[in-house]
Amino acid sequence: MATLRMIDIAVNFTDGMFKGIYNGKQCHVADVATVLNRAWSAGVDRIIVTGGSLEESKKALAIAEMDGRLFCTVGVHPTRCREFEEGGDPEKHYQSLLSLAREGIQKGKVVAIGECGLDYDRLHFCPSEIQKKYFEKQFELACATKLPMFLHMRAAADDFSEIVDRNKDRFAAGVAHSFTGSAEDRDKLLSFSNIFLGVNGCSLKTAENLDVVRGIPLERMMIETDSPYCEIKSTHAGIGYVKTIWPSKKKEKYDPESTIKGRNEPCLVRQVLEVVAGCKGIDDIDQLSKTLYHNTCRVFFPQDLDTTADALLSGSLTPAE
Repeated sequence: MATLRMIDIAVNFTDGMFKGIYNGKQCHVADVATVLNRAWSAGVDRIIVTGGSLEESKKALAIAEMDGRLFCTVGVHPTRCREFEEGGDPEKHYQSLLSLAREGIQKGKVVAIGECGLDYDRLHFCPSEIQKKYFEKQFELACATKLPMFLHMRAAADDFSEIVDRNKDRFAAGVAHSFTGSAEDRDKLLSFSNIFLGVNGCSLKTAENLDVVRGIPLERMMIETDSPYCEIKSTHAGIGYVKTIWPSKKKEKYDPESTIKGRNEPCLVRQVLEVVAGCKGIDDIDQLSKTLYHNTCRVFFPQDLDTTADALLSGSLTPAE
């Protein structure tokens, strides 16, 4: 199966589901190693583990150190931005994030600042003014570390675009991950030449979603699972384009040879690739995967870009068998 090369840019390995815990109940053993083996076999050769708070970013870094193919982000999710003020010293919190990011860079593991941005769908967790204040603050982290940004935008395109525009010289590039916005939102983000859009199962739910994805230029796209969330479900508009399936069982009947019903995992990024190919009418899925892989390396792994990779991408060089 593993002829394609893919990078899953968003996996929440800090989530309890990967420890076998669902709604506080232990249903099966922790199985990150099993999940990783399935991903590597499917053609995933790198994964970025998402950090969404200071403590979660510490855990993400610890997980990333388990395997040479794992990397992570450091930052604070918009719904958790109150944490900057909860300790009574926002600057100290910022310095802790900066210190963690620098430690992770030194270890070759931290590749982005985030997950940060704006989420106006969930203002009950954090009001918009606090979200905006500490979204802006995290551009300082990007500037100080010279890292790209791993961004989150929900129902906040105008304020998000305004803040990005104000700070566009403070970061080299970024991805608005798990993009589910309208065509107008898409075009707003694409107007920033250094912003890419991350597509997952949540981006492929409806016919309207598929139309929006059709309008994302391939050279500005990345793929992800955002697992254990955002799986492609049988009710989703994109399901007809899925070609590769894995056996699955309920969590209560755990089997390491099967995926778990209702829990997304990184091997399933291949399905995202298949739906993108299907909805865009692309037959050459191998070339598509190379393009998306190249985009991801440009932003998060620039040290891996070389003339060979460019030649492979253009099709002017055939890889050795």
